[in-house]
Amino acid sequence: MLTLDKVYHAKYVLKDAIRQTDMIYAPVISKESGCKVYLKTENLQVTGSFKVRGAYYKISQLSEKDKAKGVIACSAGNHAQGVALASQKFGIKSIICMPDGAPISKVEATKSYGAQVVAVPGVYDDAHNEAERLKEQNGYTFIHPFDDEDVIAGQATIGLEIIEQLENVDAVVVPIGGGGLASGLAFAIKSLNPKVKVYGVQSSGAPSMLNSIADKKIECLPSVSTIADGIAVKEPGAVTFKMCSKYLDGVVAVSDDQVCAAILSLIEKQKMIAEGAGAVALAAIMFNKIPDIEGKKVCCLISGGNIDVTILSRVINRGLLMGGRQCSLTLELMDKPGQLVGVSQIIAECGGNVTAVLHERTNEGTAVNGCYLKLQIETRNFEHIRQIKTKLALNGFKVL
Repeated sequence: MLTLDKVYHAKYVLKDAIRQTDMIYAPVISKESGCKVYLKTENLQVTGSFKVRGAYYKISQLSEKDKAKGVIACSAGNHAQGVALASQKFGIKSIICMPDGAPISKVEATKSYGAQVVAVPGVYDDAHNEAERLKEQNGYTFIHPFDDEDVIAGQATIGLEIIEQLENVDAVVVPIGGGGLASGLAFAIKSLNPKVKVYGVQSSGAPSMLNSIADKKIECLPSVSTIADGIAVKEPGAVTFKMCSKYLDGVVAVSDDQVCAAILSLIEKQKMIAEGAGAVALAAIMFNKIPDIEGKKVCCLISGGNIDVTILSRVINRGLLMGGRQCSLTLELMDKPGQLVGVSQIIAECGGNVTAVLHERTNEGTAVNGCYLKLQIETRNFEHIRQIKTKLALNGFKVL
């Protein structure tokens, strides 16, 4: 069983290998959410994720014989970088099995720390199976990304820091994939102050821990689909399931659209980059998934910042749509002079900004002299969109 002494030992071992990340108050997000939101910025950790904590502590506890054989791990990216960096610091060989769909940025970062990367078709669980096969074949030591007591102890050091940094914290919200972070953090916090609530958050496209806890048994999902690749896990671990069931006060799920909105909010309001898995905890707060936190002091764990820049623009666009900052309107018009001017004038008077226009003739079954006008508009919020639609309608324009 994990002990608090072991967690403190992990903190001692890690003190020269990682940084104690800042706890930052988020005033604008707090005002919008109705609670006092503090961000624990593990996205600013070395390697850009909390994962280095567990990986480094686990490798530090290996015997010299095991270190000589080398280590192997499986990961969608963040655990991979943690294992690679720790292996490099201890001067040992590391092989990382990664899903072939892992972001290129994470693959290249892992290689930059000296690891040998093996691309495996499928998702995290497929990479795990290949890593197990190579371990048996070559005698490597397997560094599990979450279902290992030493790894959990390393992640639990975040809980110690939260208690030290945020006096009288009422609740902590943490992402869950396989459960290593959530179980360790919840154990540490509950051991030091049982009154603090700890909630886990999963993607609605990969709710393995949520389903397992609800049904009181470990369940394996047939498939997972989420932009939060860092928590796209089909099946929780045996150790983590037991600990999460015992120490968490609840587990909730958020959609990909809600995650995109949280990523955008962090960029705009905190000048901070988070990956999908790193933003799920904030998404849960923003979209009222966590119970009884109004007016309370809440710590939100931003677990990683290693987002693939090639999808960042798509995430931002989706976040804009989710926040009412952007909308698409289609109007049915009579094809005669002055129609476009009239529409543009109304939108301008309402303070909207047209960013794209598509004008096309109507199809079979509509008026011969009719047309469609499709507009992309920058807006302030959903109320602003409603105002624009209402004014267009009052001026005789048909909004579809």
